[in-house]
Amino acid sequence: MEADYVIVGAGSAGCAMAYRLSEAGRSVLVIEHGGSDAGPFIQMPAALSYPMNMARYDWGYMTEPEPHLGGRRLVAPRGKVIGGSSSVNGMVYVRGHARDYDHWSENGAAGWGFADVLPYFKRMENWHDGGHGGDPAWRGSDGPLYVTRGPRRNPLYHAFVEAGAQAGYPVTGDYNGQQQEGFGPFEQTVWKGRRWSAANAYLKPALKRENCDLVRGLATRVVIEDGRAKGVEIERGGKREVIRAQAEVILAASAFNSPKLLMLSGIGAGAHLAEHGIDVVADRPGVGANLQDHLEVYFQMAASQPITLYKHWNILSKALIGAQWVFTGKGLGATNNFESCGFIRSRAGVEYPDIQFHFLPFAVRYDGKAAAEGHGFQAHVGPMRSPSRGAVTLRSSDPHEAPKIFFNYMSTDQDWSDFRQCLRLTREIFQQEAFEPFVRHEIQPGDGVESDEALNDFIREHAESAYHPCGTCRMGAADDPMAVVDPEARVIGVEGLRLADSSIFPRITNGNLNGPSIMVGEKAADHILGKSMLPAANDEPWIHPEWQTQQR
Repeated sequence: MEADYVIVGAGSAGCAMAYRLSEAGRSVLVIEHGGSDAGPFIQMPAALSYPMNMARYDWGYMTEPEPHLGGRRLVAPRGKVIGGSSSVNGMVYVRGHARDYDHWSENGAAGWGFADVLPYFKRMENWHDGGHGGDPAWRGSDGPLYVTRGPRRNPLYHAFVEAGAQAGYPVTGDYNGQQQEGFGPFEQTVWKGRRWSAANAYLKPALKRENCDLVRGLATRVVIEDGRAKGVEIERGGKREVIRAQAEVILAASAFNSPKLLMLSGIGAGAHLAEHGIDVVADRPGVGANLQDHLEVYFQMAASQPITLYKHWNILSKALIGAQWVFTGKGLGATNNFESCGFIRSRAGVEYPDIQFHFLPFAVRYDGKAAAEGHGFQAHVGPMRSPSRGAVTLRSSDPHEAPKIFFNYMSTDQDWSDFRQCLRLTREIFQQEAFEPFVRHEIQPGDGVESDEALNDFIREHAESAYHPCGTCRMGAADDPMAVVDPEARVIGVEGLRLADSSIFPRITNGNLNGPSIMVGEKAADHILGKSMLPAANDEPWIHPEWQTQQR
């Protein structure tokens, strides 16, 4: 089996690249270890907590014990299914802030500033705001990725935005448009009541072309001959075979599995590879380093009125919602229920938002466990730009073994002060007049949890990953010893090998990573094809005019 391009990983970036490369007439083979995304657990937006907790769809990774979180091991899910993590995620769509990409560009990722990436966000989007005050000039209207907004029927969604305004923050009609900062409606990758994953948007249309095909199997290493990637060794049905690439091999296997595959192929820190008996092809110490994530807590309030989603937390109601969704594609099953959000700055002197809120009219955990209090609501909150860095390393040279994942969460004093600030600002929002008709009391952290020490204890015990791993194959200048790929997504030190997924982010972006990961696939495809980049945009993002002296 051979093709012009062999892509490892049918995830967010991989699907986008398969679509664009096959659209250009090149032959493409996509290798994916996971299986089909058919069935209601993935396709029904409200069922989002199921696929992420099912071994069938998830790699099942765990972190190493995190020393600053009391030695806890956190779950670190990644999608093992077509669509990758876009098939198991919360479907929240955030581009990131303009300044995130300017930071990339200033730190060696030339050509990846906001002006450069905005045209790719527009190219990929098929945006529908339902007439709710977005920024059409900043958005795309005919791309493969449908982006919509929930109906926001529950009064709590509006109370959250109103409370933000009462606390003195701006309201924004489109955080993915000119102004991210503020409170407003959330966007989701949902179309006609279905999860609009990268598989639905990109891969399935690509597979209808004669020049694109999917190969099921576990990629075990990149085959490199005389310094050039020639193919990918896979295992399926107990046998190993090589899928050959006439032009290039492209890795898009996640922030955990892309560095793992590079290391298994002899690309990584020489001493680490030698420990596992792997011959060094390219000594790149940046492989697996620079691991980043967003950490968050669920700030939960007990409700004084029975208007939350808790009333549907029973077998009969779930069955009715499921039946309505199956037969009509509508109702509570057709939304991820994240329909209002906020992006704010933690303090004066911070140029652009560094705190994100996901608001949910229900007090529930990501694993689907409801709060014992019954009716309640919550905001997921956490800092956006933690200075902590971790690493992905090999456990052994066996490709079946999970990599070692160590985030090193909360390893700096800044992490703790930023997180405490998040909690105090959230509490202030829930104390606004807009919430007075709905609040009974604070479930967690709890009214008595106020001192720095008490808040630290709460964070240590309750902080969870927002499942946004990135950065482990950092993009940078070709002469940067810690960069893994250059600004054209070429793996430095090996010919014919590219890598494009969230691994290449130099620094984590504001908000959820699915949108930026797809954008990386879109832009990398143009680099791979040797095309001219889309013309740079000159749209100017809104920055708070008094950011140096005011927090809001």
